This record gives sequence, structure tokens and C-alpha cells, in this order.
Amino acid sequence: MLKALKNNRGEGYIDVVVLVLCAMLVIALAVKVFPAYIAKQKVDTFATELMREAEITGRVGTETSRREQMLIEKTGIDPDVDWSRTGKVQLNEEITVVVTYQMDIGLFGEFGSFPVTLRGEAMGKSEVYWK
Repeated sequence: MLKALKNNRGEGYIDVVVLVLCAMLVIALAVKVFPAYIAKQKVDTFATELMREAEITGRVGTETSRREQMLIEKTGIDPDVDWSRTGKVQLNEEITVVVTYQMDIGLFGEFGSFPVTLRGEAMGKSEVYWK
């Protein structure tokens, strides 16, 4: 009977099962969270590209709206865009754009829904002199 108690064959199976389960949960979390990092990069690029367009044209209006539509098609995201001002911007006057995008990184569908707001901001100065 003492021999039966000292026998520990099969003891490692439970440890391996728990380890594999934990590894799968970490991989599932990574698969859901990494797209948020990619979307954050897209939001930052969106804001930078819009700001560059406003700096070159010297105004926030039709040119920036066209560029926004082109970026929506190019990046595949449709964020909210807020400008600090609209219309013509005189040489060396500052402009700010804030781009926000709502993303869900839920792990288990509707049960584990975790909405995350991604925010990108860019500041610049007009390069156009308006008479």
C-alpha cells in the first residue's frame, strides 16, 4: 500500500493541461488586442495625413474633406474628425485636428464587449499666405 502512495506516474498531465489552457487564453487575448494597436497606427496616420493637407492648402474645407474620404477608403476606418478651426488659415497660424475611432476588443462576442476609443491628434501651421 505504501508503494501505491509513492507512485507519482501521471502527475504531470494535469500541469500540462493547465499550461496549455493558459497558453491558449494568452494567444486568444493577443489575437483580439493586436488589431487595436494596428487601428491606433491607422488613426495616427489619418490625423497626420489630414494635417499635412491642411498645411499645404492653407484651409480646412473641401480639400481636407476630399482627403478625408480618400483616407477612409485607403485605411478602411471611418473615424470622427474634429478641427480646431475651419476656413482659410493664414501663414504660420496653428491648426489642430483630433481623430477618434471607436473599436470593440471583446473576447467573447457580446458577453465580453470592451469598447475602446482610439484617439489621434496632429498639430501644424499653415504654409499659405492669404491676401
